Amino acid sequence: MSAAIRLGLIGARGYVGSELIKLVAAHPRFQLAFVSSRERDGQRLADHEPSVADELRYVNLNAEQAAGQGADALVLALPNGMAAAFVAQVDARSPGTVVVDLSADYRFDDGWHYGLPELTRADAPGAIRISNPGCYATAMQLAIAPMRGTLHGPVQCFGVSGYSGAGTSASDKNDPDKLRDNLMPYALTGHVHESEVTRRLAHPVEFMPHVAPHFRGITVTANLHLAQAFNIEEIRERYRRHYAAEPLVRVSDAAPWVSLAANRHDAEVGGFTLSADGHRLVVVCTLDNLLKGAATQALQNLNLAFGLPETLGIPT
Repeated sequence: MSAAIRLGLIGARGYVGSELIKLVAAHPRFQLAFVSSRERDGQRLADHEPSVADELRYVNLNAEQAAGQGADALVLALPNGMAAAFVAQVDARSPGTVVVDLSADYRFDDGWHYGLPELTRADAPGAIRISNPGCYATAMQLAIAPMRGTLHGPVQCFGVSGYSGAGTSASDKNDPDKLRDNLMPYALTGHVHESEVTRRLAHPVEFMPHVAPHFRGITVTANLHLAQAFNIEEIRERYRRHYAAEPLVRVSDAAPWVSLAANRHDAEVGGFTLSADGHRLVVVCTLDNLLKGAATQALQNLNLAFGLPETLGIPT
């Protein structure tokens, strides 16, 4: 039997941490070495995550302590701006440890692998510092990538997220009472995902995010201006061919519904609509922001980092 690969999780109380715990608990090779949460220090993990059968308890580890646990990989599920101390300690104490950061802190660092496997898999071998893409950024790139090279002018993306995307810290963006019967726009220019996608696609993208009353799942409607005219069958075939070998991307003719993305590990791209002159394409992408937008993608990246089949442990 192959030896277990031990993972440490920092930021285990959040929604994404919870999803990752469930995935790791069911994985045939990965094993939780520790789960760190300041608020739940000392509590039994199984009391919060019934899928975990052992007696593991939450701990509250600082950066130096986390790096000294001897885990094979460290997953950072922390708010933006908090990863650097943990990375510095791993670099100093156990530089061969795989680090997967779910925040935006290293998405613009050329020294880190940007782990959107469907688009960056070729660069994954040997990568041990891995930056997980943003949920919106994943949906935008999956919607746009097959048309890269045919674009003319900026791409506009209208995004709507369930309020789990705002995390567990109280704010207007995750207050069900304020969101009821509402659609809340925010960061309508300069959002970090706008810069992230523009950089990764080497093409300007304009992003307008909103929060809706549902809990999980995001939808992105992308408006693409094209340098040459296409017909609708050329567009559909282009997307089908681009994602034909991708088990976690579905291509459909109809526009995908965000309600059907919830609790799924894949993304769906569809709703292809062309203007009469064939120079403007509208595409819709949906995915679960906590899964393919975060925890599932992290597991893809961990599998690749340890030379395992990319979808091992991911229900497909």
